[in-house]
This record gives sequence, C-alpha cells and structure tokens, in this order.
Amino acid sequence: MHNKKLIQRKTKILATLGPSSNTIKKITELSRAGANAFRLNCSHLNETTLVEYIRKIRHVEKVLKKPIGVLVDLQGPKIRISSMDEGNNLLKKDNIFILDSSKVIGNNKRVCLPHKKIFSSLKKGHLILLDDGKIHLKTISIKANQIKTKIIQGGYLKSNKGVNLPQTDLKTSALSSIDKKFAQIAVQEGVDWIALSFVQKPSDIKDLKKICLNKASIMAKIEKPSALTYIEDIADLADGIMIARGDLGVELPLESVPGWQKKIIRVARIKGKPVVVSTQMLESMTDSLTPTRAEVSDVANAVFEGADAIMLSAESASGHYPSEAVKMMNKIALNIEQDSNYNDILSSQLEQTPDTTPDAIATAAKTLADELSSPIIVCYTESGSTGIKVSRVRPSQTILTITPIIETARKLSLAWGVLCFLQKDASDLEHMIQLTKEIAKKSGLVALGDKIVITAGLPLKVQGTTNLIRVITVR
Repeated sequence: MHNKKLIQRKTKILATLGPSSNTIKKITELSRAGANAFRLNCSHLNETTLVEYIRKIRHVEKVLKKPIGVLVDLQGPKIRISSMDEGNNLLKKDNIFILDSSKVIGNNKRVCLPHKKIFSSLKKGHLILLDDGKIHLKTISIKANQIKTKIIQGGYLKSNKGVNLPQTDLKTSALSSIDKKFAQIAVQEGVDWIALSFVQKPSDIKDLKKICLNKASIMAKIEKPSALTYIEDIADLADGIMIARGDLGVELPLESVPGWQKKIIRVARIKGKPVVVSTQMLESMTDSLTPTRAEVSDVANAVFEGADAIMLSAESASGHYPSEAVKMMNKIALNIEQDSNYNDILSSQLEQTPDTTPDAIATAAKTLADELSSPIIVCYTESGSTGIKVSRVRPSQTILTITPIIETARKLSLAWGVLCFLQKDASDLEHMIQLTKEIAKKSGLVALGDKIVITAGLPLKVQGTTNLIRVITVR
C-alpha cells in the first residue's frame, strides 16, 4: 500500500462530442483527460450518427474498463425564421417589421415565421427576440397570418435564426416528433440520461417518461422563464436538472441568471437530484489554449456552489483544443475542491433534509466518517439511489459506490463525489464487507488501519431500502 492517498475529483465533467472529438481516439483522450460522461447534441446529429457516437463511447468504455455515462440532449421545439435576403437585412431601430406566413424570401421589412402556434399565442406588447436576443421586436398587432412589430433593438438579421418569446406561453409540447424519434433510439441503445430541452411545465417531463419507460434517467433543461415558476415540481419529477444558461440568458435579464443558477442548484440539492451547469463555461478555449480569468471564475463558482457536474459544449465538440479544455476544467475543479472554504460552503447550503430513513442514514454516514477521519464512505447500491442520497449531503470523503449493475454505474457518472466500481453480486452481508475491503485497498484511497463507513440496504437485492450502516477497519 502506498502512504500517499489519491485525490479524487468530486465535481463531474460532461463533455459534448462533435466534429472535433468524434473518433474513438479522441473519446479515449477526453476520457483520460477527465471527462466522466459525454453529451450528444441531437441538434447536430441524425439518427445514424447518434447511434455511431453511442457505440464508439461504449467501445472506449470497454477498453478503459471504467463506466462512462452517455447523455442524449434532445433539441426541443426550436423556433426559427425562414430565409433572408442577406444583401438587404439591416433592421433599424423604431422601424416597423412584419412576421408573416408568406414563403417569399425575407428582407429588412418582413420575414416568414413558419410556426402557426405563435400567431394564436402571442399578445399585443409581447417581446420577440431574434438571433439569441441580439434583435428585439415589440408586438403592435396580430392578425391570423401577420404579426406587426416595432424594432426596439436593431441589427443584421440572417436566415434561419432562432426566435425567443420570453413573455408568451406557447401551447406546445417540449417534445417534437423528431425528439420522440431520437428518444426512442436513445432508449434502444441503452443511453443513461436523456435531456429534455425547453421544459415549461411538469407535464413536459411526464410526456418523455412515457417514451423512456424507466430505461433512461431524465434531465430537465431549465432554459425558459416559465420553468422557473414550476422549478420545485419539475425537480420532483425529473431525475436531474441542467441549467442551460444560453437560452435562459436570452429570455431573462442577463444579470438575473447567476442568482437563478444558485437557486436552481439549491432546489436540486435539497431534492437530491444531480444538477449540471452548462453553456460558455470555457468558451474562449474553442479557439485559444488558455481561458479568460472570468471563465475560470465562472467554472470555480459552479464548483463552489456544489454543482454535480460542469459541462463543455463547443469547447469539446467543435473547438481546436477539446482535451486541453477538459484538462483545464479538471484542474480548476481539483483546485477549488482543495480550498479550505469548499466543504464549509457546501455544508452551509443544505438547510433541510427529507425525513426518510435513507436520507437520515446518508447524513449519519457523513457524520460518522468525519468523526472517525474515514477517507471513504462505501455505498453498496443496485439502483444507484443510495449513492445519490450520500452524494446529496456532499461529504468531504470520496463516495466509493459498489454495484453489480453497469447501468447504475453509468448513471452515477454525473453524481457528485461518486466513484463507481462494478462488482459481481455479494451473496450476503459478510461477503459484501469482504469485497468492500478488497475494492477499497485496490482503489488506492485507503491505508492500513483506516476506518471505513459502509451503507447498504438489507435485504441486498431490494431497491430503495438503504437501512444499514457499518464501520470496518482496513487490515
């Protein structure tokens, strides 16, 4: 046994795959650099490439012999304008601009908006934002096929740019027909997480649950102001939460996004649901080898807030330096987690604990491990719920999770502080404790004489029954 114990990073890294990182060699490189799970963005994939990506990740998982999570991100009902005449597309402040259903190419006076639902949902005075909020229009009047607006903030408008309607409640499902198809493929291919875009209300999650049939965990992406109204209910229903700051920052005043980020992380933590912070975290590393100081602070802030995972988008999907971006994220997270304030900040955030036996046991395991200076807490889990319960209380110890089920290990790749080991089923409690000692020694996280806190559920094969806590000494 070495005396120097390994330091295990607790905040997970979710890296998006794309043209810069879609080979087996690159996926291996990113995984070695510190990526715990990979995001596949359906906005840029078709059915064939989605399946190819999933199979490449599974291949790398076999080679590296460690569980890797796969998250499929559905594109959701993205609203876009039609084509523009790019020689005549400058929208000037205070001019009138029309959105209509005519197929004629657009110009600086009008453009086609091919979404019938908007014409019936929009109200006079509502804001319409084009191209990620760069252009602002205010609705003056609405007819069956024509919306008349005044340009509040102008600019050049290019073809097929996105449309955001921050004040309008669109009567659409968050699941388009393409999303349903992608979700079915994801379930067939055995992905671990499916992220649902543009969640507006709890029923959106129920719609996706019907397709997933409990075979994949559902992550609700919070990017619409309307979702904030229902954030508690959405967090209850979903298995995880993603704070998608891109669209959120378009539809909300930019300056309110950091406050919401904190609130959403707290809600997710109290409810014990993994939470991912995404969008522009190391944006400048798409083209540069070093991030800006502000980006480093942003990543550090998400780590200090106790996010389960931090995400790379373009940086790892289409940037020039995908593995450098992962290494940089790894370095920042490790550094913050060694900061003397880190554990104090995390423990002061959790004011309330649900009064269930598993939650009480998770809290007790953390207290015991602190009292005994235990380097690890071991969770023996079938469904992953024990691992997530202990992760929720953010112990300063590494949470060594032992499971016989590969799907559980993959799902936990996004849970804070959890290090997963696959192990054939233990036949009984004593056998389990024996296995635990062997795995703990192998992990390099403990030294002889260390005490280890173990949590599990008895009987061993029954889901959701965390009811046991044991202390053993490594001999």
